[in-house]
Amino acid sequence: MRNAERARLFAPLFAALVASAWIVLWAWGAGPYARYVHHASWIDLPGVAALCESVPGGSVMLDALLHSAAWLLMIAAMMLPTVFPLLANFRRLTATRADRRVLLALLVSGYAAAWAMFGAVAHGVDAVLHQLAQRTPTISLYAWLLGAGVVGLAGVYQFSRIKYRCLDKCRSPLMFVMEHWSGRSARRDSFLMGVNHGAFCVGCCWTLMLLMFAVGTGSVGWMLALGAVMAAEKNLPSGRYIGKALGVGLIAWSGWIVLPHIV
Repeated sequence: MRNAERARLFAPLFAALVASAWIVLWAWGAGPYARYVHHASWIDLPGVAALCESVPGGSVMLDALLHSAAWLLMIAAMMLPTVFPLLANFRRLTATRADRRVLLALLVSGYAAAWAMFGAVAHGVDAVLHQLAQRTPTISLYAWLLGAGVVGLAGVYQFSRIKYRCLDKCRSPLMFVMEHWSGRSARRDSFLMGVNHGAFCVGCCWTLMLLMFAVGTGSVGWMLALGAVMAAEKNLPSGRYIGKALGVGLIAWSGWIVLPHIV
């Protein structure tokens, strides 16, 4: 297949991959095990408890593995559309190489690794908070305060300098590729480029992703809305204004959560 033909197929195949991730998430959310996409334990699944008991440390390992799989599926659905310009530029740069598919896979793997690390930390903190809430009922009474804090933090962060430094890196995909690609150690460069770009994406969007823990990580509608906002921020000329308007809205939402409890 010639380069021109591959170029025409790249965007449709990429769109099909992202669409597949959304379809799987929707099917998961509509199925009998929908609650396991949220904060519940996977160990409650029929037959899983017995399997965990037969493997040393099986409960922890299986719980972590399945939570990670769910998180990475969400990242594929939400974040891959935002990095399409980077992948398209990288594909053009490596189009004549025999190992171009491997290099592209390594780039995506590095990007996913950065978000997987963030997800592990976020899920760990979320699990600790749920454990504390179960052991200390008073904490549950003030859960609204934590929710308002997360929403308010996301709103304020939309105006921070570090947010826009990271966003600038995400909005300049060709420059980013040229800065991180030497070609001398192609596979290493590809993976590290993905990690670096993923780190900047985390720096740009981490507070928005935390909102999923406030409203439920399995909410497909919420993920669609967040994914659309993040894609617009990164890829549209008016992205900065969209981000700031969102910040105002989130701060107002945080105040609306707090108001009934102090009046």
